[in-house]
Amino acid sequence: MHSHDPRSGGAPCEQASISDSSRRERGATAVLVLYSRPGCHLCEQAVEELAALHQEGYRFELHEVDIESDEGLLRRMLERIPVLELNGEVVSELALDQTSVRARLDTVGADDRPGGGGS
Repeated sequence: MHSHDPRSGGAPCEQASISDSSRRERGATAVLVLYSRPGCHLCEQAVEELAALHQEGYRFELHEVDIESDEGLLRRMLERIPVLELNGEVVSELALDQTSVRARLDTVGADDRPGGGGS
């Protein structure tokens, strides 16, 4: 899968800036995919909120996909973005549902906060 950073006008990127480069060996790192497009203020807000979750200690890799890079994605997702998938399952759309995202990250053990759900 090719990831695109919508903040750079759809330019391809390896992965978005929110990743845990110091992956801890104890516990999995979740993979989040954010479907968005350039100029989407809700998408930009979702990235900011996900960055805050990462700062709190949730471990995940975030891949942003510009829906304008694929006609099928654009048709399917345009009315729903931002759409966030966790390990292939949609966990939030239209606006970031932090409660749902936190619960799903806890379920997959991606919480490294003190007293959190990480192993």
